[in-house]
Amino acid sequence: MAGKAAAPSTAVLLVTANVGSLFDDVVHTHKPHFMALHCQEFGGKNYEASMSHVDKFVKELLSSDAMKEYNRARVYLDENYRSQEHFTALGSFYFLHESLKNIYQFDFKAKKYKKVTGKEIYSDTLESTPMLEKEKFPQDYFPECKWSRKGFVRTRWSVADCAFDLVNIHLFHDASNLVAWETSPSVYAGIRHKALAYVLDRIIDQRFEKVAYFVFGDFNFRLDSKSVVETLCTKATMQTVRAADTNEVVKLIFRESDNDRKVMLQLEKKLFEYFNQEVFRDDNGTALLEFDKELCVFKDRLYELDISFPPSYPYSEDSSQGKQYMNTRCPAWCDRVLMSPSAKELILRSESEDKVVTYDHIGPNVCMGDHKPVFLAFRMTPGAGKGHTHVPKCCVVQ
Repeated sequence: MAGKAAAPSTAVLLVTANVGSLFDDVVHTHKPHFMALHCQEFGGKNYEASMSHVDKFVKELLSSDAMKEYNRARVYLDENYRSQEHFTALGSFYFLHESLKNIYQFDFKAKKYKKVTGKEIYSDTLESTPMLEKEKFPQDYFPECKWSRKGFVRTRWSVADCAFDLVNIHLFHDASNLVAWETSPSVYAGIRHKALAYVLDRIIDQRFEKVAYFVFGDFNFRLDSKSVVETLCTKATMQTVRAADTNEVVKLIFRESDNDRKVMLQLEKKLFEYFNQEVFRDDNGTALLEFDKELCVFKDRLYELDISFPPSYPYSEDSSQGKQYMNTRCPAWCDRVLMSPSAKELILRSESEDKVVTYDHIGPNVCMGDHKPVFLAFRMTPGAGKGHTHVPKCCVVQ
């Protein structure tokens, strides 16, 4: 035998896609050995009508030519929309390349790792599936939403002698632009913080050994609305429009002090119409990142690579308007891939390779629903997860 050669690293691709957007180009570009796709609102927002098409779509995806080299897969779909108590509309897909050997998934009930073989699809009653943990957030987290589908699904894997959790998450949205504008931070930011803190506490509690974790999905993080509006409309005057019968504020109109009183911004419950959308696209919206503050609360618990892509939401759903934002919400980086401090140790940063780690969005010029998918591509160092007990050693790409 030849002398010892460095064990090859494992290419990992993590993708978050609200409303089930797909990721064909990014797969061909990064050629991952292990790929995870986290969908929120699986089946679309009209899931009652669309869910009947989901099973056919999933089977066609698993058998497609684009995925023919991925000979093992695990798919977890929360399709049980008739269960108000449990339904989250989350869909988690995991694909394993044929060259990847001895991959294990954790059984939370047996508290043991099991080798992954074949392709399996689980749906409807995910609560009884021991290979994951799933929870829907309690209704009292966001009482003004009559039936929230927000929650999380957690799976645990052992790849290249590294153990890690992958958490698919969907946090609460902003119900009203007018309410979000009232305080800094907004009341909705506080609701999201509560839910995310619950998830983080849950995945590091005493029931199981602690491992590195990646949390990716639709966090619904929004820019600090009050600060954004005040900055965008620094030299504007505000007009308040009230409902005639209740005197409730229903619209705010910001006009330039001069320049013929040009309207700069109109704000309603579900309207955020700013006269110049380019501010959200120029230099990938970098000037607005200072207002992206919601992750600061978790700075000691969650790490994120630098954002260098424009806000991922809310894009037009008109197929001819791939770059255009809808005038419903202030554009924001809702879709993220976050990780625990220890998860950074699993990422290989090789001096001999340029841009080993990529954090970006998919389809900048293509309509992919109101969210642009966001992905993290990296290479995992063999054995970087050593120190975690009960994780079987495994070989990687041969």
